[in-house]
Amino acid sequence: MAERMVELASQQPGFLGAESARNEVGITVSYWKDLESIRAWKANAEHLEAQRLGRAQWYGAFTTRIARVERDYSL
Repeated sequence: MAERMVELASQQPGFLGAESARNEVGITVSYWKDLESIRAWKANAEHLEAQRLGRAQWYGAFTTRIARVERDYSL
């Protein structure tokens, strides 16, 4: 489902990219152009179904954060 959500998100206006890591804790970070793009993604019907399944079957808890990236450095 995670792979499908990244595939689907990449087709949405305003999607800039995603990063994911899975080990003891799973994390996925998606990047969006603006809050309007985030709202549209949150309202996507297939994404809503994935969220419902996540709550019902896969996750005991999860956290959503919306933050602005001011700078990004790489070495």
